[in-house]
Amino acid sequence: MSGLWSARAQAFRESDVHRTGPDLDLLVTWAAGAKVGLDVATGGGHVARRLREAGLEVVTCDPAPGMEPDVICSAEDLPFADASFDVVACRRAAHHFADVRAALVEMARVSRGLVLLEDLLYDGEEAEEAHRIRDPSHVRAYSEAEWRHLFDEAGLDIEALELFRGRSIPYEPWLERVGCEGAEAERVGELLGDRIEGDRVRMPGVAVKGVKR
Repeated sequence: MSGLWSARAQAFRESDVHRTGPDLDLLVTWAAGAKVGLDVATGGGHVARRLREAGLEVVTCDPAPGMEPDVICSAEDLPFADASFDVVACRRAAHHFADVRAALVEMARVSRGLVLLEDLLYDGEEAEEAHRIRDPSHVRAYSEAEWRHLFDEAGLDIEALELFRGRSIPYEPWLERVGCEGAEAERVGELLGDRIEGDRVRMPGVAVKGVKR
């Protein structure tokens, strides 16, 4: 799977949807005051770039060598000592994690204080099926209630949580980024139904600011 994501690296580095957004701005705002950060599943490196611009020293990690992280590793097995970072951030990646509970526990373990996470918000089983057809590396999106429970299990108190229910993104580029075409793309469109409006698709998200107990 890491080879697949390495092949996609440039598309995600160049993606406007990943390079900008109010969710990215929010994570940077939440990280204010931190000096050293970890960007988990860095992908195109956009969180790391913005945090560095804000003055933080940032280490990146990702399982895909093509994403050019500082450290190649999975989110479920972070090779860092306890409390190594002021803030640990993860954006638009958790729905790919094989064991999201283990990943969040690891992020809490290596943080001295903050864990910031943004991801897809669960939007029904038809949307889940569409995500899996478009990209078989999709495991699952989680609801607000599930994220609250996961953060609690990881020993994190939620200081802030924001929903992006009305968020939409360009539809065709979303398919093209992972090479979804033909019959599979047609089936994705059928499953998403009225979530597709013109040339955009509704893609709700959730951002969570957790503080270690």
